[in-house]
Amino acid sequence: MPAKTAPPKITAPRNTGPGITAAQRSGPSENEYEDYAELRALLSLQRPRTGAPAELSFIVVTQVMELYFTLLRNEWESVRDCLMHADTAADVRSAVRSLRRGHGVQDALAASWEALRTLTAAEFDAFRESFGVASGIQSYQYRHVEFLLGARHPRALAIHEQTPRIHDELAAQAAAPSLYDAALVLLRRRGFAIPDELAHRDHEAEYQGDDRVVAAWRAAYCDESRNADLVDLGDALFDTAERHLRWKQRHLLSVWRSMGDKPGSAGTSGAQWLERGVHRKYFPDLWTLRDQGWA
Repeated sequence: MPAKTAPPKITAPRNTGPGITAAQRSGPSENEYEDYAELRALLSLQRPRTGAPAELSFIVVTQVMELYFTLLRNEWESVRDCLMHADTAADVRSAVRSLRRGHGVQDALAASWEALRTLTAAEFDAFRESFGVASGIQSYQYRHVEFLLGARHPRALAIHEQTPRIHDELAAQAAAPSLYDAALVLLRRRGFAIPDELAHRDHEAEYQGDDRVVAAWRAAYCDESRNADLVDLGDALFDTAERHLRWKQRHLLSVWRSMGDKPGSAGTSGAQWLERGVHRKYFPDLWTLRDQGWA
């Protein structure tokens, strides 16, 4: 009886990222889907620097999040502009629809951490040195998102001083109204008692909340029959704030799992620095309203 032989070992081709030349990236192909989604360019951007198996996952998730930040920025800038000039309930509802589209993006952002949930400390250490001092704190699209939420960080602009175009764009965002500033302008336009110093405040300073604004929101919620669009807006803004906190919490858990409390790559305290941010309540009046109730 002939001896059994082991089946031949089949090695599947591995996607290593590069492999697409500049010439191949330019010009139309025979595949309309590939052209529309710019797949040749997109799929050439994943370039691991080590042979560590988990590095490609880390790069893909990072790039996906940057794309989602870009999408959120686009939606939220549209919402801000709409609220700043809203004349009708239909205008407000258009802004609410954009916020809810953003909720889907925020949910996808939070779910993105699932792809890194099983990343062990040993797997992360295998490629961590390869990205040097690169850090999420340097993400300017994320900083746009934070500025639109009303956060103002003293060091945020300084990080980008060596890249004037990015620095100038962020400085303009920091000086512009946040989503919540635009909502205050709308409340005032609708006849609620929003003081001048809040409706026309210095947007480079972080808004800390105000009992007079809480009272205005309470009045809107207590007369929902006449302010249904404003109630929807308040709820949509709160959902936006809550989802962003959820993303930050998932970020912290992911860091704890992969590197514990070791210092971050850009000189931050790592998880300790992230931990301070998970308690921030964006749009503080909407949280205070829930503390005090509607009565």
